Amino acid sequence: MIIDPLVLLAFVPASLALNITPGADMLFCMAQGLRGGPRAGWAGSAGISAGGMVHALLAGLGLSAFLAAVPGAFDAIRWLGVGYLLYLAIRTLRTPFGGGNLQAVSPKRAMREGFFVSMTNPKVILFILAFVPQFVDPARAVLPQFLIFGAVISLGGFFINGTVGQFAGRLTHHLKQGGTVERVMRWITATVFGGLALRLAI
Repeated sequence: MIIDPLVLLAFVPASLALNITPGADMLFCMAQGLRGGPRAGWAGSAGISAGGMVHALLAGLGLSAFLAAVPGAFDAIRWLGVGYLLYLAIRTLRTPFGGGNLQAVSPKRAMREGFFVSMTNPKVILFILAFVPQFVDPARAVLPQFLIFGAVISLGGFFINGTVGQFAGRLTHHLKQGGTVERVMRWITATVFGGLALRLAI
């Protein structure tokens, strides 16, 4: 087998424990759910999971290790992510939730944004490089192991973060009516994006 079943059995609960811990991905999906409803929350989670799989592929190929070793490339990706999150924060402030009869963010856009945020977060690169190799057997094919472990992390994250987006999205029918509640939640959502940008910057 590509992976020892006992190793996989140890990896699954460890990865789920990491997924359950509140972090940037969870907050992002919550914000997407608030902006566009449950479907947008799940779509944002799918985008993040897809980005995680790409990171696992790059790590398995050795490219992520190269990026982590080249400070210039690493910082360029990080600041690109910071800029994008700030853009989302500003756009959220300017766009009322619901937009009348239309959702402020479509599932397609939420997925695209989730993928981009994941791909421009160097912390994901470092996490995969630091966590996954502990379970990789160098005597076996390395790339398939990275992909399987990456799939476990991404799948667990998809359901956990998507559930958070689902519950956040249930509030959107109240937000579409506008008023004080809508404005407060819009500011909270923009603050989440801004906080994620600050966290990534420092």
